[in-house]
Amino acid sequence: MGYLVGVTALWAFSFSLIGAYLSGQVDSYFAVLVRIVLATLVFLPFLKPRLLANRHKLALMAIGAVQLGLMYIFFYQSFLLLSVPEVLLFTIFTPLYVTLIDDALAGRFTPFYLLSALLAVIGAAVIRYQGVDSGFWVGFLVVQGANLCFALGQVAYRHLAVRLENEVPQYSIFGWFYLGALALVVVAFALFGNPAKLPTTGLQWGVLAWLGLVASGLGYFLWNKGATRVDAGALAIMNNALVPAGLLVNLALWNRDADLLRLALGGAILVASLAINEWWVRRRRLPVSPLA
Repeated sequence: MGYLVGVTALWAFSFSLIGAYLSGQVDSYFAVLVRIVLATLVFLPFLKPRLLANRHKLALMAIGAVQLGLMYIFFYQSFLLLSVPEVLLFTIFTPLYVTLIDDALAGRFTPFYLLSALLAVIGAAVIRYQGVDSGFWVGFLVVQGANLCFALGQVAYRHLAVRLENEVPQYSIFGWFYLGALALVVVAFALFGNPAKLPTTGLQWGVLAWLGLVASGLGYFLWNKGATRVDAGALAIMNNALVPAGLLVNLALWNRDADLLRLALGGAILVASLAINEWWVRRRRLPVSPLA
């Protein structure tokens, strides 16, 4: 759980940084490309190709292409359609996708995980709910595309991890994850990118460097590593912890208006959903394992 909490704090800055310094100013496909190139460079020195069978290499590359590459393409497009708070609002459905995909891959249905995820959704909705009209539905669908990609990738990684040798260090194989994402976004930029909208200031390049080296490079490795150490219910709930964390950063650094009462109430519901999930797991007397 510590990995997920740490990455949540790290990623809390990403929403506001993208919205304030990149969205509408830097080509979204180029921004995605730079992030993934930098993240790939972080892990290439540690990559040991002989540690994995070819099928596992391809599986990791496919997971990276979906969870990171395709997700980022949707994610950056959403900032052209929605404000930062609206993007945060529409990410509240990710826990539902996590629980449903996890059950589908395991060939089972666990109603309690869905219940805990729904409680987390309620908590996030309390924090950021505000009426939206039909003009936001395109943005909503784009964010859902990002949510589905993120959920599918992290759940698939959890299930793949149990098939790998225990003695294989994750950092020595995670480069395949980024290489898969890189292969996808290179094609996307070549087809849809706008070379006329590259970064023009040192601040924009600095934001891209932070997002690529730290938020993507370090963040996704630690998040997926943490995902293998918790049950599906806790993983779903931690996905929504990004909502209050992102809003706190947005409020503190960009002075955006926020309803503090809603933030406190929604955060309390999120904490309660996590506590209920942990109580249920312990009551069943099952260890927290990748397939819990």
